[in-house]
Amino acid sequence: MEEHTHDNDHGHSHGHHHHDHSNLKGKKLVTAVILNLLITGSQILGGVISGSLALLTDALHNFSDVLALLISWFANKLSGKASTEERTFGYKRAEILAAMINASALLVIAVFLIVEAVKRFYNPVEVKSLWVISLAGLSIIFNGLSVLLLSADAKGNMNMKSAYLHMLTDMMTSVAVLAGGIVIKYLPGIPWIDPVLSIGIALYLIISSSSLLVETLKVLMQFTPEGISIQEIEENVLQFDEIRNLHHVHVWQLNDDQKHFEGHIGFAEDIPLSKVQLILEDVKRKLGEKFGINHVTIQPELEDCDDVDLISGMKEK
Repeated sequence: MEEHTHDNDHGHSHGHHHHDHSNLKGKKLVTAVILNLLITGSQILGGVISGSLALLTDALHNFSDVLALLISWFANKLSGKASTEERTFGYKRAEILAAMINASALLVIAVFLIVEAVKRFYNPVEVKSLWVISLAGLSIIFNGLSVLLLSADAKGNMNMKSAYLHMLTDMMTSVAVLAGGIVIKYLPGIPWIDPVLSIGIALYLIISSSSLLVETLKVLMQFTPEGISIQEIEENVLQFDEIRNLHHVHVWQLNDDQKHFEGHIGFAEDIPLSKVQLILEDVKRKLGEKFGINHVTIQPELEDCDDVDLISGMKEK
């Protein structure tokens, strides 16, 4: 017997709201793509005119962010597609996959930045400070706008968080490049400032993207969502006098918004189906209110299965 936490009318309006919000996120990502294409084009032009390899390298980095934003945008569009008989969950995991790809790319970029920074220690590169300062300033403005655009949605959505981290890192890199350009212009005796700042940014990037990568892998591996205790769920379900036990429990997260529960409930006595229905509705309500679970599937039983472990197949510690 399956119980859902929304009635049809509420579910429909919620779906419409989610669709509108998804469209808004898509528009923000497209705007961020345009801003980053402007940065990339400016840096290529500046790099060719000034002969600065550093600017051309940064242009390549910014172009990789354009690709990351396009992945996020495509995943955002996919996640809004309706379910079908072949794809009963639709494409709701698309944004989680995009977040994982982007977090992995951020780690690769971070390692690349560290390698390049170490090379700079041993082979200092003459930097044309005026071009660097000008284009770093432009990059800060455009990336800053992208960060502001994506910041609100980054709090509750892994895909948007991965795009936001790309933009934030770009902005921080540009701040470091600007600071380095200013130091080189006015204090030419300390060329190591640029690689030191680059390593600092790269280390921050490794920490932030690693935690996001772990978060996405937990969702894809269908681990129990953070903050949900199976033992607490059992305690709450067993508060109903008619229920004897709870077993074969699975709790997982489909995406940022949907948390699923399935399990078998053993009833203490043979009671009418209408009463079973009322009890299951109360269980469903409690799971929603206390644990934020919004999709519940319960198999009611009078005679228990052979295996009545809370988690099927779990070995004793």
